[in-house]
Amino acid sequence: MEQFERRQKIAELVNSQGRVKVTELAALFDVSEVSVRADLADLEAKGLLSRVYGGAVSSYKSYYNMTMHQRLSVNREQKDRIAARVVEMIEEYDTIMLNSGTTTLAIFRKIPAEMHVSLVTNSITIALEAAGNPNFNVVLLGGSVNARYQFVYGDNAVAQLKGYHADKLILSVDGISPADGFTTYYDREVELDRIMLANSAMHIVAADSSKLGRTAFAHIAPVNAADYIITNADRAAGEDLAALKEIAPQLITV
Repeated sequence: MEQFERRQKIAELVNSQGRVKVTELAALFDVSEVSVRADLADLEAKGLLSRVYGGAVSSYKSYYNMTMHQRLSVNREQKDRIAARVVEMIEEYDTIMLNSGTTTLAIFRKIPAEMHVSLVTNSITIALEAAGNPNFNVVLLGGSVNARYQFVYGDNAVAQLKGYHADKLILSVDGISPADGFTTYYDREVELDRIMLANSAMHIVAADSSKLGRTAFAHIAPVNAADYIITNADRAAGEDLAALKEIAPQLITV
């Protein structure tokens, strides 16, 4: 197989699986790991993937430019499994904080309609959908609006959030690594995420395995700030999962 064709196949695998490993690619294409790493470096330079320890994951350059609707289809099956597990941890009459993101939206959508809960969020999408259910007490933070990704941020949102306390926080992040902790691409949302951590009794971080080993733009908190990390089991993410288990308080895979 020619180099160009191999790199094209690697890009297709990353897009379909979300993550690939150097060792597995070397065996699949019968080339050296050095050659695979060169392939990954080339594809990363073109914005087609992002390298992580031992392999590569789908590129956030393309993900970052997707609309909220488009993002919902990325790793949808994994997000649904994670959402189902997180909802098992929600109890009747809980007060829950949720930040914005497709994973938190997936989790919200699995909360039984007959359950009585209070929701505090900066996600416009979650608030609008929740508002139609009389069993849900919904607080949408006020402030500046990011229309593309449907969330609220800024000084007004921060001041309002400081007045609330929740039983549980469900936090969606863009990156999780032992060294860099929880990170996000949205620096305008970081302060809200940190206040949610400070003002909630239980902290649940929910993220699919493509976020493991990744460091996004802005730091939120170290890994041990969470009580639970809920992610999906992924053979390609085995090394990252093993590293997290050494320091994460409770790592649950689905």
